[in-house]
Amino acid sequence: MKILSIVGARPQFIKCAPLSREIRKGHEEILVHTGQHYDAEMSDVFFKDLNIPEPNYNLGIGSSSHAEQTGRMLIEIEKVLIEEEPEMVLVYGDTNSTLAGALAASKLHIKVAHVEAGLRSFDRRMPEEINRVMTDHISNLLFCPTETAVTNLKNEGIIEGIYKVGDVMKDAVEYNRDIAEKRSTILEDLNLVPKEFMVATVHRPSNTDSIDNLTSIVKAFIDVDETIVFPVHPRTEKYLKEYALWDKLCQHVKVIHPLGYLDMLKLMSNAKKILTDSGGVQKEAYMLAVPCVTMRENTEWVETVQDGWNVLTGADHEKIVSAIEVFRASKVRNEIFGSGKVSIKICDLLNLHVHS
Repeated sequence: MKILSIVGARPQFIKCAPLSREIRKGHEEILVHTGQHYDAEMSDVFFKDLNIPEPNYNLGIGSSSHAEQTGRMLIEIEKVLIEEEPEMVLVYGDTNSTLAGALAASKLHIKVAHVEAGLRSFDRRMPEEINRVMTDHISNLLFCPTETAVTNLKNEGIIEGIYKVGDVMKDAVEYNRDIAEKRSTILEDLNLVPKEFMVATVHRPSNTDSIDNLTSIVKAFIDVDETIVFPVHPRTEKYLKEYALWDKLCQHVKVIHPLGYLDMLKLMSNAKKILTDSGGVQKEAYMLAVPCVTMRENTEWVETVQDGWNVLTGADHEKIVSAIEVFRASKVRNEIFGSGKVSIKICDLLNLHVHS
């Protein structure tokens, strides 16, 4: 079977890596990179670190408004689909690349498989939530990471093609964790001692585009007596400078450029806590058994909160400070993201679909 896989952003590169390896054992895969994350720090280094095959197509879309970016992706992906005539299009997660790929394929009557289906934050102000909902409702195969995701789909009237397979990110973490420990020198480079620092990531528009929220988060980082390492997303850096927060932040926090996957994995696995507004980082924190402080009002990964490894603070200064200083994770971790080998399960289901 010819499968066309569409990626465009860092979390998708991570999910794609183990699944692409498995797909290529029995199928022809055409890899399309939309260019949603396009600079070397956000894209090239991930392909290198994760040993992902060179994309067959790099659409070079770049950043722009949601409508323009999604529209340009639709146009260019449709051209590739007409040229390649795949039997299945595989999309990942919840970005504009996800929605554009699913829409282009469904309009050409090509079957769509959605990896990480069924997630819901129940906050329609988030562009990711719109992308998730729409992609799920036009997909033929829905590969869910958790039982909650399955329930969400059924509650929306989706009853066919649903499979609870676990989270493919677990395959990536398990495969790369030892490699990262051996190859990455990030702790030495930054003069860090394991479990004596925290890692922060901030990139959500609800935080970066709000001067009040970003100021509150930065003030919390400054006010705690902790070493915080902050790999800064280019977009976040732009707003920090625009809001005149950059210089003060850099005086109190270890601000660094975005990291490749192996360096980031080693940094997170050795952190005392992780502070984030990222969905993927919440999951990785749980998989790495590192307590997580999520600077959002909601999360798609409710199981991490229920299991006692994640706490929601929003952008509230006092709640963030309190969580950094006081929050302790549960002593028990359940296999909420499955027991691994998710890529094999997905490929088995794809094979079953071919022969059905």
